[in-house]
Amino acid sequence: MTYHIDPHAIVHSDAVIGAGTRIWQFAVVLAGAQIGADCNLNAHTLVEGEAILGDRVTLKCGVYVWNGVILEDDVFCGPNATFTNDLRPRSRQMPSAWAQTVVERGASIGAGAILLPGVRIGAGAMIGAGAVVTKDVPAGETWAGNPARTIG
Repeated sequence: MTYHIDPHAIVHSDAVIGAGTRIWQFAVVLAGAQIGADCNLNAHTLVEGEAILGDRVTLKCGVYVWNGVILEDDVFCGPNATFTNDLRPRSRQMPSAWAQTVVERGASIGAGAILLPGVRIGAGAMIGAGAVVTKDVPAGETWAGNPARTIG
């Protein structure tokens, strides 16, 4: 295996981990997760079993990637960026299918940003720190605020 897993991380044996990926202390990768090559999962991150990370994805501390979330190649997620996957969450009531959230190639999600379930962030888009994304963001645009809207 040509990846690095810190001894304090928990990575289930049937997760798929690409070459050159680094998974740091207190990270958790659940069974079935797919993580591409040359990714960097910082401390205190989590990837659920039906989540997909492309190549060269960076998750800074405190990022949890839930079932139904797809991060394409070269995506950056700043500290405590928050993904969600259930439009109407209730305790102990699972949806019949997870909402699919897609962050396309080369997009960046700022620290503390929140993405509601089912949104698509276009290729190369930039989401500002603390933004609350409630709808799809076109490729190459920069969005910020609550609710997030284009700023350039």
